[in-house]
Amino acid sequence: MSKKITIEPVTRVEGHGKVTIHLDDNNQVAQSRLHIVEFRGFERFVQGRPYWEAPVLVQRLCGICPVSHHLAAAKALDVIVGAGTGDGLTPTGEKMRRLMHYGQIFQSHVLHFFHLASPDLLFGVDGDPAIRNVVGIAMKHKDLAVQAVMMRKFGQEIIKATAGKKVHGTGAIPGGINKHLSQEEKDSFLNGDDPMNIDKMIEWSLGALEFFKGYHAKNKDLIDEFAAFPSNHVSLVRKDGAMDLYHGVLRGIDHEGKKVLNDVDTQDYLDYIDEEVRSWSYMKFPYLKSIGKKDGWYRVGPLARMNTADFIPTPLAQKEFEQFKAYTKGKPNGMSMHMHWARLIEILHSAEMMKELLNDPDLMSGEKVVKGTKGREGVGLLEAPRGTLFHHYKIDDNDQISMANLIVSTTNNNIPMNAAVESAAKQFMNGQDKITEPMMNAVEVAIRAYDPCLSCATHALGKMPLEVKIVDKNEKVIDRKMKNG
Repeated sequence: MSKKITIEPVTRVEGHGKVTIHLDDNNQVAQSRLHIVEFRGFERFVQGRPYWEAPVLVQRLCGICPVSHHLAAAKALDVIVGAGTGDGLTPTGEKMRRLMHYGQIFQSHVLHFFHLASPDLLFGVDGDPAIRNVVGIAMKHKDLAVQAVMMRKFGQEIIKATAGKKVHGTGAIPGGINKHLSQEEKDSFLNGDDPMNIDKMIEWSLGALEFFKGYHAKNKDLIDEFAAFPSNHVSLVRKDGAMDLYHGVLRGIDHEGKKVLNDVDTQDYLDYIDEEVRSWSYMKFPYLKSIGKKDGWYRVGPLARMNTADFIPTPLAQKEFEQFKAYTKGKPNGMSMHMHWARLIEILHSAEMMKELLNDPDLMSGEKVVKGTKGREGVGLLEAPRGTLFHHYKIDDNDQISMANLIVSTTNNNIPMNAAVESAAKQFMNGQDKITEPMMNAVEVAIRAYDPCLSCATHALGKMPLEVKIVDKNEKVIDRKMKNG
C-alpha cells in the first residue's frame, strides 16, 4: 500500500514551504519533493517603475536579507548609469557598500546558526521539541544566547550606519552611496563599550568556530554523513581566486574540482546559466547550460564558496579555511551539514573585513557617486548570505524598468535542497510505517542546513503548525501527527 507523507510548513526557516514524501508498498522512499507554495511577483511588480527606485523597492522581497537585494540592484544600476561594475565606484562608494554587505553577512549568518540551526545541534535532532528552539537555547545556554543577540545587534548597527536604517535602508544608490561614516559611528564600532566593539565580535566568532569543531569531533556521523552527496558548486571569486562576497567573476566546479565555469564575466551570466520551471513549485530550477538540465544543477552559499575559492584574504579566516580544506584533502566538500562550518568561517571573515574597513579613512570623506554614459541594461551579482544573487534589469526611453530577472540564492539551491530532503527521508523513513517527531525534524534539519529563504519573505516563527499525514492510495488518513513550529 503506497503512502504519502506531507510536512507543512517547514519550520525554523524564512518563508513558507512544504515537503511531500511518497513511500512505496515496501515503505521505501519512492519520491520526495520540497514545494514552494508562495508566489512572489517582484519581477513583474517593478516593471514600469523608474529605475532609481529599484534598490529600495526590491529589498521588500525580504525582511531577513534586504541589504543583499538592495546592493545587488544597485550594482546592476551602476552599469546602467555608466559607473561600471563593482570596482568602478569611488573608493568611498565601494568601501561603504562593502561595510554594509559584511554587516549583513555577519548578522544573517549569526541569526541562522544560533537561532535556527543550533537547537538541533545542542538538543539533538530527536531532542524534546518543547526546548529545541531559540527559547530553549536562552534557558539552557544563556551565555551562547547572549552572544548571539549581541553579535546580531552589532551587524545591524553596521547596516544602520551605512544604509540609514537597519531594515530597508537607502544607502546605496545608482553609481554609489548617499552618506559617509561619521567619526562617532567609527569610534563606537572600533572602541565601543564591551562587548559592542569589533574586537569582541572577532573573539566571539572564533569561539563559535571552536564550539562547532568540538561538536563535530563528537558527532561525525551527523555532520559528515547526513545529507551528503556530490554536486557542482558556483560562486563569485576575486580575479586572483580569493573569496570575495561583494564582487568578482563567476566560477563553477564539479564534484571532482574541475572548473565548469572558468571565471566568467557576471554580465554574461545568461550565456552559462538557465532556469527550468516545474509544475509542483513556484521556485525555478537553475542549471549550467554546458552540462544540461539533468546534471547541471549546482550548490551556492557558504559551502560552495569554500569549494570554489583558492584562499580567504583575511588571516584568521584563512587559517580556518585551511583546516576546512584539509578535512577533505583539498577535494570539493559535498557534506550539507558542513554548510554550518563554512558559515562560521564566513562570520569570522566578515568580522575581520569590518575591522579593516572601519580603519579606512575613505569611509569618512571622498566623492560618493560616479556617473558616466547611461546604458539600457545592467547585471548585478553578489554573494548573499545564502549564496549567489543575480539582479538583471533593462530600462526603456522613459527611464522605466522594462525587464527584471532575479535569481535569488535559495532558487540556485533548489535542486540541492530537494536532494538533501531525499537523502534524509531515505535515511530516516525507509521501512517505517509510523511517523515520529524526530523523523519529521530530520528532514527539516537537511533543509535548514541551506538556510533557505523559501519565498524571500519572513514568517511568524512558532505560530504555524506542522502537520504530517500518512495516507493510503485512496487518500484515507492512516496516521497523523501535529506539532507547533
